[in-house]
Amino acid sequence: MNAFTYPIRLGFLICSSFYFQLAVAQNVFSQSEKATSIAALTSGMEKVSGFIDLYWDEKTGNLLMAVPADEEEMLYYPSLAAGLGSNDIGLDRGKLYPSQIVQFKVIGNKLLMEAQNYTYRASSQHTLEQRAVEESFAASVLWGFKILAREEDRILVDGTEFFLQDVVKASSTIKRTGQGTYKVDPSRSAIYLSRTKSFPENTEVEVSITYTGNQPGNYIRDILPEPNAIRLRLHHSFVKLPPEGFESRTFDPRAGVNALTYFDYSSSVDQSLEIKTMRRHRLVKKNPGTAPSEVEKPIVYYIDPGTPEPIRTALMEGTSWWAEAFEAAGFKDAFQVKLLPEGADPMDVRYHLVQWVHRSTRGWSYGGGVTDPRTGEIIKGKVTLGSLRVRQDYLIAQALAGDFDARLPGQKALMDLALARMRQLAAHEVGHTLGLPHNYIASAKGRTSVMDYPHPTLSLTKDGSIDLSDAYAEGIGSWDKVAIKMAYASIPEGLSEQEAFDRWVQQYRKEGLDFLSDQDARPAGSAHPETHLWDNGADPVRELENTLAIRSKALANFGPKLLPKGVPLAKLEELLVPVYLLHRYQVEAAAKIIGGVDYGYALKGDRREAHKAVSRNIQLSALDQLLQTLDPETLAIPVHVLEQLPPRPFGYNPNPREVFKRHTGLVFDPIAPAEIAAHHSLSFLFHPERAARLVSQTALDPGQLRLDECLERILQGTWYAPAPSGYLAEIKRSVEKLVLQHLMELATNASAPAQVKALTLAKMVDLKSWMGEQKPTEFAQKAHIAYCLEQLEKFKQNPTEKFVLLEPLPAPAGAPIGQLTEYGAEPCLLY
Repeated sequence: MNAFTYPIRLGFLICSSFYFQLAVAQNVFSQSEKATSIAALTSGMEKVSGFIDLYWDEKTGNLLMAVPADEEEMLYYPSLAAGLGSNDIGLDRGKLYPSQIVQFKVIGNKLLMEAQNYTYRASSQHTLEQRAVEESFAASVLWGFKILAREEDRILVDGTEFFLQDVVKASSTIKRTGQGTYKVDPSRSAIYLSRTKSFPENTEVEVSITYTGNQPGNYIRDILPEPNAIRLRLHHSFVKLPPEGFESRTFDPRAGVNALTYFDYSSSVDQSLEIKTMRRHRLVKKNPGTAPSEVEKPIVYYIDPGTPEPIRTALMEGTSWWAEAFEAAGFKDAFQVKLLPEGADPMDVRYHLVQWVHRSTRGWSYGGGVTDPRTGEIIKGKVTLGSLRVRQDYLIAQALAGDFDARLPGQKALMDLALARMRQLAAHEVGHTLGLPHNYIASAKGRTSVMDYPHPTLSLTKDGSIDLSDAYAEGIGSWDKVAIKMAYASIPEGLSEQEAFDRWVQQYRKEGLDFLSDQDARPAGSAHPETHLWDNGADPVRELENTLAIRSKALANFGPKLLPKGVPLAKLEELLVPVYLLHRYQVEAAAKIIGGVDYGYALKGDRREAHKAVSRNIQLSALDQLLQTLDPETLAIPVHVLEQLPPRPFGYNPNPREVFKRHTGLVFDPIAPAEIAAHHSLSFLFHPERAARLVSQTALDPGQLRLDECLERILQGTWYAPAPSGYLAEIKRSVEKLVLQHLMELATNASAPAQVKALTLAKMVDLKSWMGEQKPTEFAQKAHIAYCLEQLEKFKQNPTEKFVLLEPLPAPAGAPIGQLTEYGAEPCLLY
């Protein structure tokens, strides 16, 4: 080999090596591409085709998903498919959680699931204007996935970890309610494959999640077979957004329809940033216009087939009432009710559902759903009805009119009342899913809406028995037709939307209808004289009088005949509560007349009457009737009733939730119910907002009821009233301690105006002077006055200290009729 051939051969070898390595690299790249293709990676897995293709890996228990690569926005929301069963904690079967519009965005080897912020937007078509808003307000990245493979139209990721997270924040809910500290245990959690499905426009993934923890609370212990391990089933829904073409309708506060609110930063300076549109279903007529027409796609609600008869039929009947409202609005056969088909998933977005839910304790029923955050279009309506509700309604009927000793016991009347309430309740909650809020003035206008909270309408027959036959109204109300018209009816040709609303509002006001909702009714200090929860009639004062008469009759009839044979007599306690506290809601209604103000929702130019204070005479009549609820004769439980309330027998909880608590151990406490009822009335009479309105009303009109006059009348009806003896005297002393305590609280209330405090302190001085002049001979009365004088002296020395002369035991379960949280926020919401 000469010197010249070696470099040539070396060059040949180098080139050969390069091309060999290049060929190997190309082969490896080709093999790598094959190995990472979606088909190759999912080979042997079970494919679930649909909106998002899913791949189930039986070997690993992982669930892969092939997300569309076009970054198309979609709707995502989680829900609870199988719940905890505790009203107090609130993790119910079928509960929906807030929805988000999400996009899947590729960044490097990651796929980010980003929730878009549609609360702040720019509706203009100007790209830079839109970008300015997008970059001013943060979005949220809900999850980051590692990309396993990608194709032109799909991106494959492993969704297992995402699906098995605590997306409904159940652990936080459990902790917040004082029931322990729990976290997800991945080793006991898995994909729930039988309820994991994908359809052309939605994909549904369900998982079984186990939460493990320690120090479980009593609510958890009462339910779980093993309190340290809680298994729930969570559901994830990905939904294709509705097509364009939905016609938004401007929100009007007079319409009785819920609003979707967002801020449009492309609005001109002379226009409001805040935009409100009505939440409503998409309902399109085959023949546009105001004339009645069939629709392209009816609204169909499905009833949970797990509901037992005859309740299932009652729910179908009550739900179907809404068909009449849509007919009146010009839509033929637009609203339908069916039984959920066998095999259909109740969590599937395609089904508007009325679901029957069991809990260990009774609690709220509610109507919710899923809406498009862009437009307010309702996509899924979802009603949750607690199964214990019907049992409580039956118990109320039993307490009022049961007679199991009669030759022909009238249980049918009791069941009729319970089923009538179920029909009304189904209609009420479905109304929320159609976009309607509560209308709490409807009961004062003649039971004109299922969107009110109805107290059973009771009366006395000629023979003195309690009549349940008209307890609940049947059918849709006249206001409900108005609300559906406002939300759905076609705008007449030649009229603007606002002009049509104005015309419709004037029309319903001429018919004597009106709309006022939660903000006007729920607060204890609210002022409207006709807007209340669980009240009856146009005249709250007369209805309180009527309710007290029925209560008196029910107490007179109270006894063992209310129970079937073989039931422990102590179970009478559960029946006593709804009878004894029958007047609790009407007390609230009558109290709102004092310092009351009559008003309505008014827009400029709609010629609404100015708001005005309730007249002096009506306020005085309300005060006089409320003082009857503090009378010892009213508060006393008849002796024959007390004699029939033995302690709980063996095998029955000695401290059940649904009875009056007691200071007397196992023996029934005859004083505690009186203290609870009196405290309830006094809480409304001494509310600081009510007291402040009395001061301001008198300032504007000296002839109005004055606060000092109101306080004086309360003292005349309690402390200064003639003293009875025995049981009635002890009740009177309890009421007097409560009156003094409420005076102290009002005089030092941080939110009360100075003049309210001054007038209240002046009345306390008068009362103290009166006490000092008394010369009681009975030792119990001497002790009572001495105790109260001592508390007044301590209060004078240190008024900032909290004084508790008498702390009533908590009232048994009350609002809504047969439910627990008295002023809780009912979750009648659309997400």
